[in-house]
Amino acid sequence: MNADPACVKAASGPQLQETYMVGAGGELQNVFVYVKDGLGDRTFTAPTAPLVLDQKGCRYHPHVFGIMVGQPMQILNSDPTLHNIHATPGAGQNAEFNTGQPIQGMKTDHTFTKKEVMVPFKCDVHGWMNAYVGVLDHPYFATSGADGAFALNKLPPG
Repeated sequence: MNADPACVKAASGPQLQETYMVGAGGELQNVFVYVKDGLGDRTFTAPTAPLVLDQKGCRYHPHVFGIMVGQPMQILNSDPTLHNIHATPGAGQNAEFNTGQPIQGMKTDHTFTKKEVMVPFKCDVHGWMNAYVGVLDHPYFATSGADGAFALNKLPPG
């Protein structure tokens, strides 16, 4: 982080590894929870409103999130420094993409075409920056908060 003055200025505390966030009472943050099977032949329409993945403070926000196949995603660079978005899906899954965003305020749009849990993101400029997205064909997913809680809203019984 020290190599980029914009990142040093944005840092508000110690550099944390976000992959595992454990609270004082053992609460787990950033856990992706989803319904793996049991939905039968139901089909679901993806939201048309874009999900925003922001690069702010030299971190991805949110760090772990879900999106539906076909739902637009907008990736924003809120920092006054170069970032890039490098998604590395699994073999035979979604297409890899690697896009630079050298200017603060730049936006890049992307839409995933296949379900895949999880797709890693990284910034090749700042090695500590990473995020993970679960791409599903239904809306029954959530990410745990700092208190370890999550909700699968409107999940039908059964």
